[in-house]
Amino acid sequence: MAPGYARDVSLPADLPVSFRPATRADLERVVALIADDAVAAARTGAFGPAHVAGFEAIEASPNDELVVAVLDGEVVGCMQLTFVPGISRNGATRLLVEAVRVDARLRGRGVGRALMEHAHARGRERGCALAQLTSDKQRPDAHAFYRRLGYAQSHEGFKLAL
Repeated sequence: MAPGYARDVSLPADLPVSFRPATRADLERVVALIADDAVAAARTGAFGPAHVAGFEAIEASPNDELVVAVLDGEVVGCMQLTFVPGISRNGATRLLVEAVRVDARLRGRGVGRALMEHAHARGRERGCALAQLTSDKQRPDAHAFYRRLGYAQSHEGFKLAL
């Protein structure tokens, strides 16, 4: 198992969630979790070869991790972590957190918080100076969640389709 994946999480006893790197066998479930959202459904699409190619690129990258949260053998959450080396902030490495999703049946029960705690621990293990993420403007509940975790809405994000 990869470093940083054997850790206790602060969840109720009835939710013994563990974290591990995603495998190819998890990928269809990960895509379903990401697409189970009105904002992301259209842009995620149905599971297919593009997702497999993306997974293979993440798996091959030393600076990327696709993480799954597992409860009773079932994948119930996911996120992608990217460790971004930089020049600014005195050469700091940043932890970029993307595609955070929790099974709708378990939202509000601490799984998302545990995922983010795991992400922060992985970032610290990799020497990251800060964590950052983006969240679609159509997700006010997610914004409130990230603020409760201590994230500040400090910047405006911009995107351009290529």
